[in-house]
Amino acid sequence: HLPLPHPPAPPTMSGIGTGYDLSSTTFSPDGRVFQVEYAQKAVENSGTVVGLRCKDGVVLAVEKIIPSKLLVPGTMRRAHLVDTHAGLAVCGLLADGRQLVVRAREECAQYRDSFGAAGGEAAAGVFAKGKQGSAVIPGHVLAERVANFVHLYTLYWHVRPFGCAVLLATYEKEPQLYLVEPSGVCYRYFACAVGKGKMVAKTELEKIDSTTITAREAVKELAKVIVGVHDDAKDKQYTLEMLWVCDESGRKAQMVPQELVEEAHQAAIKAAESDDEDMDDAE
Repeated sequence: HLPLPHPPAPPTMSGIGTGYDLSSTTFSPDGRVFQVEYAQKAVENSGTVVGLRCKDGVVLAVEKIIPSKLLVPGTMRRAHLVDTHAGLAVCGLLADGRQLVVRAREECAQYRDSFGAAGGEAAAGVFAKGKQGSAVIPGHVLAERVANFVHLYTLYWHVRPFGCAVLLATYEKEPQLYLVEPSGVCYRYFACAVGKGKMVAKTELEKIDSTTITAREAVKELAKVIVGVHDDAKDKQYTLEMLWVCDESGRKAQMVPQELVEEAHQAAIKAAESDDEDMDDAE
């Protein structure tokens, strides 16, 4: 009798990333989780989002890429209000970001139900209180709860990580700025940038003195940052979205008035064009 053929060898996972990126529950030999790294790539390929903590509040600015001229203005919003004192901006996959917005709003509502009007007097010395006597969720608690929710989606094989990062702005006793990454890690910043232009944006943000600048001044500075990092060759159409929570807004999270955004945007464009002309003249 002829010898039976040997069965095919099982697939190997010898290459870097080969086979180790099929699930977020699998570690590579050097301790990496490729699914989380791929989610971070989705963030890095998105429009730039910047945030700045000022002496009187926090301002978030979003470079929202417009894929079609036929879109109605205001569609595909990336800056959202989640509570009276908190708002967030999404960088990365927009649909994933909406789920985090919903989760953040649920956390705010649940906190009010637990420590709100009924327990407001007892919690007066511990929790920040709204004007109606209901307790609002502290910024660090909201950021940690959102981060924990994001982290859960890196622990199970039947779900995938969120392909987005969020910047969270809150104002209770003092303004706070947080970043939640796809890995579930949460950071607190004076100024932060994420997206395709984050390296250039961070360099510009480091030049701003966050201890002296006001929120209204920050609107103009962040507009300059977004205009500076935008690549006209790749993404010709974009709009500027801004959200703030500051003393000027009564410590309430609000979208920055459109006329103020447009004024800052046009001034930033003119300043960039003037700088280009000066460079041409110097050459």
